[in-house]
Amino acid sequence: MRRDLDPETISSRDFYAVLNAVVVPRPIAWVSSRSAEGVLNLAPHSFFTVSCVRPPMVQFTSVGRKDSLNNVEATREFVVNFAAEPLFEQVNATATNFPPEIDEFAAVGLHVEPSTTIAVPRVAESPVAIECTLHTTVELGDSTVVIGRVRRISIDESVMDGNHPEITKLQPLARLGRNEWSTLGEIRDISRIRYADWPGDYAGPRNA
Repeated sequence: MRRDLDPETISSRDFYAVLNAVVVPRPIAWVSSRSAEGVLNLAPHSFFTVSCVRPPMVQFTSVGRKDSLNNVEATREFVVNFAAEPLFEQVNATATNFPPEIDEFAAVGLHVEPSTTIAVPRVAESPVAIECTLHTTVELGDSTVVIGRVRRISIDESVMDGNHPEITKLQPLARLGRNEWSTLGEIRDISRIRYADWPGDYAGPRNA
């Protein structure tokens, strides 16, 4: 037996809560930006993904009009800082609805580090920073999708394994429903099946 939920018949707030609980886990864009007046802002956005490979682009969604969106539209620059497990409490604290004149870096006690290609700084404590310039914004109902052209990725050597970031060293945080968050958990590795190797049918896992 299933329960069907119709977004036309229940409140948008209740439907949003259910949607957040089933679209999981969600990576977090910890977005640093700067207002037209020069005030720094730092906020987590859990509607975040890669938009394009060539050229490289990432996107996050601002649900409602928030400082991150206002700042990016004003300066056309932002940084996606990696939300790592050791920074859990600071990431959560920057979700506080501070007024626009408050610098979240200072309020939370994080250090500013200059970016390489843009004027907006990055979080010094974060192991990865994706420096972006604004490509476009798309308004969808009460939300705005912000798409950024990736100009540089800066990665701390401590999380590298040769030439590749190592997932257990990155220690990513993810958002779930309600006030729930998750960490890495079990890692499973499996190769894709090439069509040339397709067995002709698939009846579930097989023993090697």
